[in-house]
Amino acid sequence: MTKELRRVSLVLLAMVIALFASTSWIQVIDADALAENPDNKRALYDSYEVQRGSIIASGSAIASSVSTDDVYSWQRVYPDAEMWASVTGWINPVLGSATGMEQSMNQVLSGTAGSQFFSRVERIFTGQPPRGSNVVLTLDAAVQQVAYEALGDLEGAVIALNPETGAVIAMVSSPSFDTNLLALHDADATNEYYDSLVADPSNPLYNRAIAGDLNPPGSTFKLVVASAALSSGDYTPESTLPNPSTYTLPQSTSVVYNASRGTCGDGDEVTIADALRLSCNIPFAELAVELGDDVIREEAEKYGFNSSVEIPLVSTPSVYPRALDDAQTALTGFGQGQVTATPIQMAMVSAGIANEGVVMTPRMLSRVIGPDLTSQETFESTEFAQALEADVAEEMVAMMVANVSDGAASGARIDGVEVGGKTGTSENGADDPYTLWFTGFAPADDPQVAVAVVIEDGGGQGQTGSGNSIASPIAKKVMEAVLSK
Repeated sequence: MTKELRRVSLVLLAMVIALFASTSWIQVIDADALAENPDNKRALYDSYEVQRGSIIASGSAIASSVSTDDVYSWQRVYPDAEMWASVTGWINPVLGSATGMEQSMNQVLSGTAGSQFFSRVERIFTGQPPRGSNVVLTLDAAVQQVAYEALGDLEGAVIALNPETGAVIAMVSSPSFDTNLLALHDADATNEYYDSLVADPSNPLYNRAIAGDLNPPGSTFKLVVASAALSSGDYTPESTLPNPSTYTLPQSTSVVYNASRGTCGDGDEVTIADALRLSCNIPFAELAVELGDDVIREEAEKYGFNSSVEIPLVSTPSVYPRALDDAQTALTGFGQGQVTATPIQMAMVSAGIANEGVVMTPRMLSRVIGPDLTSQETFESTEFAQALEADVAEEMVAMMVANVSDGAASGARIDGVEVGGKTGTSENGADDPYTLWFTGFAPADDPQVAVAVVIEDGGGQGQTGSGNSIASPIAKKVMEAVLSK
C-alpha cells in the first residue's frame, strides 16, 4: 500500500470512529437530555408509536395502554382514576401534554430512555414491536384506598412515608379528577373537561400533598422549634418558660393567645414538654424569640424546608424565610406568620424524628421492569440530612407520644399502639376558615409509618374545627392500615 493510500485509509478510519463516537454519544449519553427538550417533537411522536409501559402499585397497573384505531395507536387508561390522579397524572398525545408520573417517567414508559438503548436494539433485531418499560412504585394500593376514602369530600391531602427508607406508602389529594377524561384522543372533549377543572374554585388540579397553595403549618411547626431548642444543648424537655395568658409581640401592639385563651396549664412557668403536649402558642412564641430566626431556619432546613424534593414528582419548597424580626419570629414559633409547608414536608419532620433524627429523602420509585419482565433499574434509599442526634430524637419521640396519649393529639390514639403525633390548627385571614393539620408516626418503638394530613377550608366547619377533631382521625386510619398489613 502506498503512503498516500495509507493516509487516506487512516483519515477514513478516523472519520468512521468519529461518526460512531458522535452517534453513540447522541443515542446513549445525550439521549435523556434530548428527549426532555421541549423542541424535540420527534421524541414526543416516538413516545406515541410504542405501547407505553404500565405504572404499577401493589402488583396491579394503575396506568396502562390499550390499542386504538386512530393515528396514536394506543390509548392510556387509568383504573380508579380519581384515587391515583395525584400520582399518575395523565398523558395526552392530541394535546401534547403530560403531568405526574406520566411526565416524570416519560422516557422510561415510552422506551426512549438512554438506559433502554440496547433493549431497543435487541427488539429491532428480533423483530419485536417497540415497547416501553414498566415503572413499579413504592405505594401500597390498600393504604392508598384507605387514605382516599378517609379524605372523602374534604379539601386536603394525605401522605404516608416509611421513616426508615423514605418510601412513599400513600399519597392522595382531594378534590380529585378523572384522568381518563384528560387522556382522551378527542381534543374538544378533553379541553372542555380541563377548562372545567381550571375554573373549579376548589382547584382539583392541585396536588396538595406536595404543591398547590401552601398553608401555614400551625402548631405542627412547634416540632421544629422544639427540635432546634433541644439540639442547641441549652434546653431540655423540662426547661421552663414564662406562662402568661397573653403575650404582646416584641416591638408590636399585637397580642398572642393560647387556644384556651388562658395560661398553659397551672403555674407561672411551663415546661417545653407540657407546652408541646397542650399545644400552647405563647411559650413557643417566647421560645422562638429566645432561639432567633437563624437557629430555627437552620433546623428547619435540616428537615427539608427551603428545598424541593423529587420523588420523582417535584415538590414546592416549604418556606422558612430569612431576615425576620422578633415579632415575625415569634409567630413562626407556632407555625404562623410567613412560614408555610406542604404535607410531604411535615411528614419528613415526623419521619426524621421517628428515625433517630435521620431524615430520608422521600421516593416513590421501586424499580423499572422491561417488556421482557427483566429488572432494568432499582432505586435505593438516600439520606437527606441528620436533623438531630439520636438522644435528642428520643426525647422528641417521648414528647410526641405524650401529645397523643395525654394531650392535644388524642384523636390519633390506636388501641395497643404507642403513637407519636402533633396537631395544628392554623389561622388564615381574619374571617377565613382554619387549615387543619396532623403529623405523626407509629408505632413509637419501631416506626413503620409517618403520616401528614392537611385539611383546607376548615374541613367545612369554618373556624370551629380543629386538627385533632378532623385531621387526626384520618391519620389514625392510615396508620392502622399500614400496621394491619
